[in-house]
Order: sequence, then C-alpha cells, then structure tokens
Amino acid sequence: MIGKRLKNLAKKVDQNTVYSLAEAVKVIKECSTAKFDETIEIAINLNIDAKKSDQHIRGAISLPHGTGKTYRVAVFAKGPKADEAKEAGADIVGSDELVEQIQRGEFNFDRCIATPDMMALVGRVGKLLGPKGLMPNPKLGTVTQDVKAAVKAVKGGQVEYRNDKGGIIHAGVGKASFDDQKIVDNIQALLETIQKSRPAGVKGSFIKKLTLTSTMGPSVQCQMS
Repeated sequence: MIGKRLKNLAKKVDQNTVYSLAEAVKVIKECSTAKFDETIEIAINLNIDAKKSDQHIRGAISLPHGTGKTYRVAVFAKGPKADEAKEAGADIVGSDELVEQIQRGEFNFDRCIATPDMMALVGRVGKLLGPKGLMPNPKLGTVTQDVKAAVKAVKGGQVEYRNDKGGIIHAGVGKASFDDQKIVDNIQALLETIQKSRPAGVKGSFIKKLTLTSTMGPSVQCQMS
C-alpha cells in the first residue's frame, strides 16, 4: 500500500513525461524529504537476455564524485600486503581468522578484497560470501596484488553493478545532499561505462529505459542522455 506521504510526493511527478537527466535529478531531490540524507538510485533496463551468460553485464566504476556512502572493507591478505591494506584504510584485514569470523556469520563489512594467493582460503567461505555479493572477483578489481589501490577505490566511492534476472541494473549514484550537477556527472559516467559493456549479440538499442528515484521518494523516467 502506498502511504500518504508518497502519494503527495508522486503528485509532483508527471508520469507521462520523460524528463531530461537534469530535470529528473531536480524533481527527485525536491521529493527527497525524509529526515535522513536519501540515496539517489538509478534503474537501467537493458536490452539483454539475462538467461544467456554471454549477455551478463557486471563491473565496477569509481564515480567522479563518489556515492556519499561509507563502505567497510575487509581484505584477505598476509604479511606486507596485509600491512599495505591497513595503511590504505581497510577496516578488517586477516586470513584464517577472517574465515572463522565469516563462518560465525559475522559480516562486519560491505566489500571484500583478496590477494590472488588468498583465493583458495576465500573459497572455503565462497558459499557464504557469494549470495551476499561479497565474493572477491578479478573482473571487479577485488582480486588483486595492488590492495592499496583497491581499498582506496572502494573507499572513494567505487560502485559495483550487475544486471538482475530481469536485465536491470540498480545502482546508487549519490545522495540528495549532492549538487545536481554532481549527480548528473555520476549518472553519465555510469551510463558511458555500461554502454562499453554492450554484448555483441544485442541488436537495437542497448539501454531501453532509465528510471531515477530516491530511498523514500517516487520514481521518475528520464532520457538516455
């Protein structure tokens, strides 16, 4: 059931209008009236067959202005690489003890990074990390020898994205407190990156629809550029 507050906010949105990115951001921010700094999110409907593995879209991008969210980072590493991770600002660094923590159901982190030599160890908790989207992955830059750069990228507002079963990518692109242009810049950077991931087998338009919303607000359909 739609609450009274959301109904009132929805009146500010013309559902028959496809707004420009700048207009959509302005409307969404005007509707972000919660008592906390709402996250601005985008839903990107892709022209893909999500049942085909060669059409899956997944990656990571460091947005120009970050996301406004603070991520807790865990790193699987030993020796000098563990020291490097700590110096870069990782919240949790370990090996066997980190595995034991995860096995106890303690997930005190939002992102997980590992050096390549740690992946056999990480595999012991892969069934626990995977469903939560926390499994380190070379394609996302979270399995790497350069843990310093990886930690700083995540702390700096790196966004991971992947399509769901419906072929839709959902991603946070900033906070309601951000300047309008910073949100627009973030969205454009994300769209440009996703466009480069277009599978060879896709015919016609790759991006079918863009919808912008905030944590507690209505949704707004916006133009592709």
